Amino acid sequence: MSDKLMILPSKQSEKIRLIKIPDDYEEHEVYRFATGLIAGIEEQIPDYDWDDIIEALEEHGFAEVEFILGPEI
Repeated sequence: MSDKLMILPSKQSEKIRLIKIPDDYEEHEVYRFATGLIAGIEEQIPDYDWDDIIEALEEHGFAEVEFILGPEI
């Protein structure tokens, strides 16, 4: 089975992230779960950064995936 992936977008290209979705999450619920988790971090840690977000996601089985962002077309 192939991995399910999700892009976490950003207006700044260097802040775009790609994460692997755990197998036990359905595609229709993963977006809601991830955005809720990120919103919780934003409320709890006013000066949060990517490390805070990925740590929380990894606790739930997500994993960051390295990628190369191609040129704008």
